[in-house]
Amino acid sequence: MNDTREIYWNLGHWVVLPMYALAALAAGILIVGFARRLRVWRLGQPEARSDQPASRLGHFLNAALAQARVLRVRNGGVQHAFFFWSFGLLFVATLLIMTQVDLLEPVFDVTILVGAFYRGFSLVTDIAGLVALLALLALAIRRFVLRPEGLITAADDYLIHGLLIAILLTGFVIEGSRMAVTEVAVNDTLAHWSPIGLLIAYALDPLGDAKLVSLHRALWWLHFGLVAAFIAAVPFTKLRHLFTTPINNLLRSTKPKGLVTTLDLEDETTEQFGAARVADLRWKDIFDSDACTACKRCQDRCPAWSTGKPLSPMKLVQAIGDVAVAGPQAELAQAISADAVWACTTCRACEEICPAEIEHVEKVVALRRNLVLMEGAFAGEEVERAARSTEMSGNPLGLPGNRRSDWAAGLDVSLVSDGEPFDVLYFAGCYASFDPRNQRVARAFVTICRAAGVRVGVLGGEERCCGEPMRKLGNEYLYQMLATENVASIARSGATRVVVTCPHCYATLDRDYRELGLRVDVEHHATFIRRLLASGELQLAPAPLPATYHDSCYLGRTMDVFDAPREVISAAGIRIAEMPRHGRESFCCGGGGGRVLADERLGTRISHARVAEAQATGATALVSNCPFCLTMFEDAAGSLDLARTLRPRDLAEVVAERLTSPATASMPDDHAI
Repeated sequence: MNDTREIYWNLGHWVVLPMYALAALAAGILIVGFARRLRVWRLGQPEARSDQPASRLGHFLNAALAQARVLRVRNGGVQHAFFFWSFGLLFVATLLIMTQVDLLEPVFDVTILVGAFYRGFSLVTDIAGLVALLALLALAIRRFVLRPEGLITAADDYLIHGLLIAILLTGFVIEGSRMAVTEVAVNDTLAHWSPIGLLIAYALDPLGDAKLVSLHRALWWLHFGLVAAFIAAVPFTKLRHLFTTPINNLLRSTKPKGLVTTLDLEDETTEQFGAARVADLRWKDIFDSDACTACKRCQDRCPAWSTGKPLSPMKLVQAIGDVAVAGPQAELAQAISADAVWACTTCRACEEICPAEIEHVEKVVALRRNLVLMEGAFAGEEVERAARSTEMSGNPLGLPGNRRSDWAAGLDVSLVSDGEPFDVLYFAGCYASFDPRNQRVARAFVTICRAAGVRVGVLGGEERCCGEPMRKLGNEYLYQMLATENVASIARSGATRVVVTCPHCYATLDRDYRELGLRVDVEHHATFIRRLLASGELQLAPAPLPATYHDSCYLGRTMDVFDAPREVISAAGIRIAEMPRHGRESFCCGGGGGRVLADERLGTRISHARVAEAQATGATALVSNCPFCLTMFEDAAGSLDLARTLRPRDLAEVVAERLTSPATASMPDDHAI
């Protein structure tokens, strides 16, 4: 006896006519539903998302099919991935059955579900069904019983979980009733290849064949009706993410991380800069709202939301989708408050964790551009003053540009405008140039270079603010003005390598400035110092220090530099006591997105939350790699009365204090640890 089964047992092959008619109806509803959604997506501005097809396909296979991004998510990620895989196997199994009974057998007289293949098929589908059911129940318990804070549960969720659980349970009972009649007493060996179905068959066996036949037929139609309802409901419920989320993985941005769209400010036909209405957004911004699964992972990671600000990345994306339904002229301000827009630190924590790869930061910047360029609104009077100062003096602190290199007095630094030779061009940035606390970082960096025999050049008065804070605050006009001047100054210097001590300058020069023609290598001092240590050009005298390390958002999540700073700190003899949130999960200092220039009026201070987390490690030093982070932490440590017990330090400072070279003698009196 060949191990197999009659596909339409107890139903008759005539069932294919109403079955396919109902399936066609469900599929038609699905198509109509998505056609309506397509019209909504097309309200946005056009944007090409078809470049690098091979790279996109590879990423799609990894993110969507292998569930790589979902598996990174705690509290539900593993369960979701196993449900996806197991439900996918059940879908493939259904296709195999349809292929055999409706194509291969009647047309080619070929049967594939027979013998060893059928036995394996039975075992795999049984296990897949059980895994899908258990994973779904675990997800239901998390949502409906445990109810994590911030997780929104709507009618959609009850419908989706109810439908899926009913489909899986009726499928098992259908299998059990069939096996009780056709396999348990006839082919017990085959029955054991469907262990879950066999257990159900044993439980149902006392009903007798007549009742089992009736039960099987009734449940088969109920099961198929539930499946049809499931298909029809997809475009009208959260179920649409079954299609939109994988498509979003395929449509992900291939631009360098952190790079926002450059506006053509010279286009005289453009009447609107930034996004005031739905039609001002990109079509992908609207599509993102349908790809969102409302899992609230982005919200959990958001430093603004975590400290009582009115910004939730999840709600911002959903609000765009809700407004889009009203049409292209619908005003975004009605659903998204200015306070929420200004609260973003552009830290990218939301984008890093999002399984659907939604692009939150671009939306925030588009909304800010409208506020600044079209409405003349700023995050506060202090930000407006900083913008005016930057436009007049080239820096947000409002200090004279000709004093930009005063910090280098007494150091062996070349001023490139004088034609003095140099090995690397140091783009100091505004805070290292003018802020007394960060000037010590600049001096420490130059001291390190001297110890390694590296000659440092600076632009001096020709250097301007890199423009990143202004750009992220929505002032694209001011950014482009500053950036154009800097690109020209760097080109005139003849530099082939630029080193920075600011991750914001690093990301801007290395990525944004490429669009404006910058063609030199740009490096952050963390990787630069690591190279000097690895080559032996720089020698340290390691000294222990109870320290923790803060991954700045722009060096970490934006530029993917995590190991280099830790290797340098380790080479300095320091063992890091990691904070719970570190690496890609690092918590923001609160200074990104131009927020370093703005007063934090709502909620609690983000920097206070981060400094408290650092203090809990028992460290006496909080080491970072960013002038914004250092500034925010210095203020927080002072406000929390922690200045004596937790001292913020820059990476360059702890290295300079451990140099074996006589160059250490030139270090300023910084009250070295």
